[in-house]
Amino acid sequence: MMIKNTFLKHVIAFASITIFSISCSDDFVNVESEDENSEDFFNSEEDYQSALTGAYDLLQSTYLNVLLGEIASDNTLAGGESATDVIGIQQIDDMLHTSLNVQLESIWGWMFAGVNRANYVLEFKDKTDFTGKEALLAEATFLRAYYYFELVKWFGDVPLAVDQRLLFGDQYLVGRTPVAEIYAQIEIDLQYAVDNLPYTQAQKGRITKGAAQALLGKAYLYQDKFAEAASVLEDLINNGPYDLLEDYSTMFELDNENNIESVFEVQYTDKEGAGFECLECSEGNVAVGFNGIRNYAGPSFESGFSFNIPTQEVYDAFEAGDTRRDIAILNIDAWAEETGATFGTGNEHTGFFNRKYLPRLDAAEDSNTGDANLTNPNNYRAIRFADVLLMAAEALNRGSISDSRALIYLNRVRERANLDDVTTTGSSLTTAIYQERRVELVGEGHRFFDLVRTGRAAEEIDGFQSGKHELFPIPSIEIELSGNRWEQNPGY
Repeated sequence: MMIKNTFLKHVIAFASITIFSISCSDDFVNVESEDENSEDFFNSEEDYQSALTGAYDLLQSTYLNVLLGEIASDNTLAGGESATDVIGIQQIDDMLHTSLNVQLESIWGWMFAGVNRANYVLEFKDKTDFTGKEALLAEATFLRAYYYFELVKWFGDVPLAVDQRLLFGDQYLVGRTPVAEIYAQIEIDLQYAVDNLPYTQAQKGRITKGAAQALLGKAYLYQDKFAEAASVLEDLINNGPYDLLEDYSTMFELDNENNIESVFEVQYTDKEGAGFECLECSEGNVAVGFNGIRNYAGPSFESGFSFNIPTQEVYDAFEAGDTRRDIAILNIDAWAEETGATFGTGNEHTGFFNRKYLPRLDAAEDSNTGDANLTNPNNYRAIRFADVLLMAAEALNRGSISDSRALIYLNRVRERANLDDVTTTGSSLTTAIYQERRVELVGEGHRFFDLVRTGRAAEEIDGFQSGKHELFPIPSIEIELSGNRWEQNPGY
């Protein structure tokens, strides 16, 4: 994060205190800890800021959500060194994943860790007053909403905790909350953030009013609440400080992060390294190294592990003359012929790579701390203004509100790509909007969930079974820890 994490020590301290208070009673262990008890924390604004930083920190773990959101779709293949390289990723690509999938366990655990850290702030929201407290709490409610939005996308019904942490032992008491109730809380949290945050923040990476509006509009869209989505998204379009970046070719470069099109951007840095034994410890964007070209030597890029390989189909999905194609997808054979670069091939090699999030060769920006492939500083553009325009267009069209306004927003995105305006209406316009979302946002982790929420996944994804693969399985360890009280998602 741009906001450095100083909160982990408090989480560790609280865990230690809890365990010892439950399991030990001998006098020789009943000594006062030098670490601050979490119940005695939150005595100053600095304490709240430190705890909030801990809640932000789990955003960096969403690299896995992004990676698998493409691989599970028809946009990309798992890739890697071989068909058994990170077997959990291979299984998700082939729609063969089970409740024992390690990557799904990670998404569940990391997103709930984010929920718990946001709830830690909100649990003590009334303890100490200071100027600007409402805005800080609004950042926390946004983060809770963001993590829960990810959880319901992946797993459906999940335990809901509001303004209190889920602690060890609670798994025997809590149940899975229906998705509708979780969305209702997401809406409350995001509206609070909208009402209490500014459009701009002095510190890059902090949540803004615009980010909250965009995520609220997205949450409405995922529930087919088209009128509500259109209202909040058009308000953002008309009143927010965002616009399309004029030069799309610079969108994903290291020197153009947090640009005018970035509504919500997850911050990464290479100043703190990590290893495979603790990928969530990395301050860098792990997905970038996974996307990298295998055994690459040449200009502009660094090598990586050749996962998340774009298909020929998505490469061909771009219209003739679309200036986005070669920015979004690297044709490695054409690039090698042009530059003299050399490269190796891995599993499911198609000749294409996700250029948006390839490791950049830029010594001034990337100091390669730790494992270079795990500490790339490329920020993730979680919500771009182009996405906002396309969501608004979809809501207006599918909600039968205004095809004319939907066309304005759709064609703003197309005009930047050097494409002719769309003039169709009705269901044909719906199809055009879906197509535009695919090519505009390819490689950014949205495709699988776009197909699922619009009922098109079974038509487009090989191996997808309707009634099963709309959701991923609850990790089996979580069901076991609940005392086997929770039902598994259908089909698993």
